[in-house]
Amino acid sequence: MAGQEITFDEVAASAAGLQAQGQNVTVDAVRTALGGASASAVGRHLAAWRAEHAQPLEAAPAELPPALLAGLADWARQYADNSAAPSRAALAQADSDMQALVEAGEELEAERDGLQVQLATATGERDDALATIAERGETIDRLNAELNNARQVAMDALVGKAKDQLAIEGKDSQIADLRAQLERSVATQGTLSDARLAAEMELVGATTARDSLAAELKGLRAQVEAVRKGK
Repeated sequence: MAGQEITFDEVAASAAGLQAQGQNVTVDAVRTALGGASASAVGRHLAAWRAEHAQPLEAAPAELPPALLAGLADWARQYADNSAAPSRAALAQADSDMQALVEAGEELEAERDGLQVQLATATGERDDALATIAERGETIDRLNAELNNARQVAMDALVGKAKDQLAIEGKDSQIADLRAQLERSVATQGTLSDARLAAEMELVGATTARDSLAAELKGLRAQVEAVRKGK
């Protein structure tokens, strides 16, 4: 009957059965007969059962046989011992029951202390788990922020690379235009150089011819002057 609330009738029936079998009616014996009931409940009902079945002590007869007067003192002592024996047995049984209740109470207190220790341990483990969860949540938030920053940096880098590529392509186009202009300029300069060289050559020829003509003219003038003086 472990785990069930025991009743007075069940305890009384077990106690009566034990008494009828000539066995000592104790808390442990009743618990065993009931299949491991609560010690405190068995003790409480067993005490009530004993109170109901306690036999009142009968007073000794007032008249004693004359033949026993000589041994009155011995008889009185024996009577006192015999009369006190049930009380002593009941007191001893009550002490035994009380001891069983105390031991059961100590077992319950030990079990309670063990449960309190387990509760404290579970509470500490729960607090540690909550702290770990909070820490991991902060780590996840930080990693998400770093991931977002990395994505933004990568996006900015891609945009910058695209801009640089466009700029390079534009510069390549400009370089091609400049190269074409330079080639045209070189061709034009070559043509101009050839024309200038030809002009310079013509100028040199003209200068030489002029100098020759000037010399001839000078000679002719000298001849004319000489003729004039000879007349």
